[in-house]
Amino acid sequence: MVCLGRICPDMLINGPIDANPYSIRLNSDGRTDAVAAISAQPPESFSASLLRSLLLRSLLQSDTFDESCESGEMENENETNTEPVEAEVNPWEVSGKIDYDKLIDKFGCQRLDQSLIDRVHRLTSRPPHVFLRRGVFFAHRDLNEILDAYERGDKFYLYTGRGPSSEALHLGHLVPFMFTKYLQDAFKVPLVIQLTDDEKCMWKNLSVEESQRLARENAKDIIACGFDITRTFIFSDFDYVGGAFYKNMVKVSKCVTYNKVVGIFGFTGEDHIGKVSFPPVQAVPSFPSSFPHLFSGKENLRCLIPCAIDQDPYFRMTRDVAPRIGYHKPALIESSFFPALQGDTGKMSASDPNSAIYVTDTPKEIKDKINKYAFTGGQDTKEKQRLYGANLEVDIPVKYLSFFLDDDDELEYIKQEYGSGRMLTFDVKKRLIDLLTELVERHKRARATVTEEMVDAFMAARPLPSMFS
Repeated sequence: MVCLGRICPDMLINGPIDANPYSIRLNSDGRTDAVAAISAQPPESFSASLLRSLLLRSLLQSDTFDESCESGEMENENETNTEPVEAEVNPWEVSGKIDYDKLIDKFGCQRLDQSLIDRVHRLTSRPPHVFLRRGVFFAHRDLNEILDAYERGDKFYLYTGRGPSSEALHLGHLVPFMFTKYLQDAFKVPLVIQLTDDEKCMWKNLSVEESQRLARENAKDIIACGFDITRTFIFSDFDYVGGAFYKNMVKVSKCVTYNKVVGIFGFTGEDHIGKVSFPPVQAVPSFPSSFPHLFSGKENLRCLIPCAIDQDPYFRMTRDVAPRIGYHKPALIESSFFPALQGDTGKMSASDPNSAIYVTDTPKEIKDKINKYAFTGGQDTKEKQRLYGANLEVDIPVKYLSFFLDDDDELEYIKQEYGSGRMLTFDVKKRLIDLLTELVERHKRARATVTEEMVDAFMAARPLPSMFS
């Protein structure tokens, strides 16, 4: 807790003054003169400099003024805040150390247990994806109902998306698409992929034209993941929103109050109305009637959404509204975050190139980033590593191997050897460098085959007659 009675003169001299002068009350004796002087003036007479001057003079006259504030410190002499900073998880920001058990409780979703993984295996006759086996996708909403319907012979469709804010994808962006590709192939179902170029235009201060260009560039990376064009429709909001899609947006908008959307997403009075009006745009692809060229006459078709858990707020809202406008609640299968190179305190970010491995990185860039930036749990000397072993809980190279090394036996061997000290950090990083270089180079080769005509074909609003076969 910060004592409001301690205010730094430097803050008053240089900082912004946005407060209403009639609402300023300082909780310390010796400052009533300043408050009275301020309160006696009409609002239009105030300037920032006058307000700072009055407050500063009162502070300097007060015997409760703490000179340590000159260095920018604000103290509370009675208590010290020792509580850890709570992680921030929302669709636009992920920061802090994530406790996934707490996040499940907070969001109200369910943990993905082994019985559901075994059921996916049985229904698809395919080995569970590494992201299922390793708990990368760890939470869900109503996945059991999707599997119940599928077992009865009812089909469903997949919906996922991408907010195109950068020229190229990083490895964290690939995770949901790699998993969605597995689901599409395993269940033989159609997929819609939303490119929210409108969202990034509003949140990232990009022009409409730049957002549209990035959407097409990102579409090439998505197509390079190997999606089946006979079962896949990719669309950008700027190009597709309208008609039946827009009608569903209006239906959702009428069901969600302003107070509700503020409570879910934390919007403030400083956010423009575009942000407040965006959630229905991401909600309605989970309703089949939004795609009449695909699902005409199939309004009862269920939807499964693979996504990272930071997108859950959108679909909590959607699930609340869906039955009220005549649709099934969409089901979700949700992943943990792909950590930044510097440590497991959030997710890899496109805004910090040194926190991420991009699908455009050269082998040298991958090697340099892993060697220079990848946080390890290994000891700082070879002797200590041999003696104590590595802390695997914080080791980023091991975490990355857990995402992308398919061989369970090899991963377990590395963990045993590295954790016991028989393997050095250098060896683990080298294995990771080799693995990621191979993955990125393979993606580059696939992307090089994607033409503008292929992008147009995937993004054409067209029937998909073989989408369930």
